Amino acid sequence: MTESAREGIDISRIFDAPRELVFEAWTTPEHFAAWYGGDAEVPLDRVSMDVRPGGTWSLVIVVPGTEMPFHGVYREVVAPERLVFTLKDATAPDDIEGEIVTVTFTDRGDKTTEMVFQQRGGNLTAEQYAAAEDGWEAFFDALVNRLATI
Repeated sequence: MTESAREGIDISRIFDAPRELVFEAWTTPEHFAAWYGGDAEVPLDRVSMDVRPGGTWSLVIVVPGTEMPFHGVYREVVAPERLVFTLKDATAPDDIEGEIVTVTFTDRGDKTTEMVFQQRGGNLTAEQYAAAEDGWEAFFDALVNRLATI
């Protein structure tokens, strides 16, 4: 696939943590705030999560001089196996649903979990998808660190 034809993001990671714990890190405000944003600050009082189909989520990443709000709606919640939700930032037009994020969690035994992450929507340019993928990779590195502490 050429970079100009890029239409999304696909990332797989293996975590040294049980599937239930990895799912919890995605669905509990204090855990989500600790890793989403990588090294940037996500104040817990700026995180809202109603983790059920049709429920909304929002948060704000704070870097010096800038606030980056993100929000969306949960489409599917199958604990501890799967999450599907929309993702929009402040630059997304109001008339689009946003990107669709699908995350599956597979128990690999020995308290390890395979996470398969997919983001689709076609709302970003190839360059924006590449930048977003780099961001998600940094977030998932922070998730590794968070999982080691809970």
